Amino acid sequence: MNDSIRFSCTGCGKCCTGHHVPLTLAESRQWAAAGGQVVVLLEAFVTDGPGMPVEQREHVLGRSHPVSCGTGQLRVSVTFAAFNPGRCRNLDAQDLCTIYETRPLVCRIYPAEINPHLPLRPENKDCPPEAWDQGPELIHGQVLADPQLVALIAASRQADRDDIAAKVAICQALGMTTSALKGNGFTAYLPEMAAFANALEQVTSDDRAPWTVHVADSELASTLVSHGLQTTAEPPVYYAFIGF
Repeated sequence: MNDSIRFSCTGCGKCCTGHHVPLTLAESRQWAAAGGQVVVLLEAFVTDGPGMPVEQREHVLGRSHPVSCGTGQLRVSVTFAAFNPGRCRNLDAQDLCTIYETRPLVCRIYPAEINPHLPLRPENKDCPPEAWDQGPELIHGQVLADPQLVALIAASRQADRDDIAAKVAICQALGMTTSALKGNGFTAYLPEMAAFANALEQVTSDDRAPWTVHVADSELASTLVSHGLQTTAEPPVYYAFIGF
C-alpha cells in the first residue's frame, strides 16, 4: 500500500451504481420505509475451523453469531444491503445523492475500507484516476489521516457487533437459514419487503431454528459433515449461491 493516498470525490456516481450498500439495522429500517429493496447476504464459519480466517479471528468473531447446524455449531455473519443492481434509487439526473445528509455509514466512509484487514487500493475502486490526484490526504504513512473518518469506521464496526444477533433472528424468522461457508461464497436472499419490514419491528429469536451450509464441492462438504454440520448441494430455489 502507498504511504500516502490523496482523495477528492469527482461526483462521477460510479460508486453509487451497481453496488449493494451494506446497511446497519437502523439504516435497513429507513431503507425499507422509503420503499427500497434489501438483499441479505450470508456467510458462516466454524470457530477455529473451516471458513474461519485465523488472521482475522477477533474481527470475524465480533461480527458473527452462533447458530445450530446439524449436531454442530456455526457462526453466521449477516449483511443487510441496499439492493442496487443498477443506479442507486437516490441518485438524481445529475448523479447527485438526494439523501446526502442522511446517507448510510458505508457511503460516508467510501472509499476507505471498513475491514481492518483490507488495505485501501485505489486500483480496486471505481473512482476515476483524477480522484486520487487531488484533495486532502486520506492516508498518511498507512494510517487514516481524517479523524472523522476514523470515527465513522469505528461506528460501522460497532454497529456490526451490536446488530448481528438481531439480524440472525430476523433471518430465522423469515426462513433465511441456508448460508455459504466463508471464503467459499455467499448465499443471497431478496426477502419480500413487507415481511422484512415487519420482522425488523418484531425481532424475536428462535435458537432452535436449524441452519444449513450450501456447498457444492463434495470434499469440502465431507469436511463440514465431519464437524457435525448439515450441508446441501441442491440447486437453490429461494436464494442464490454466489461462489468464489
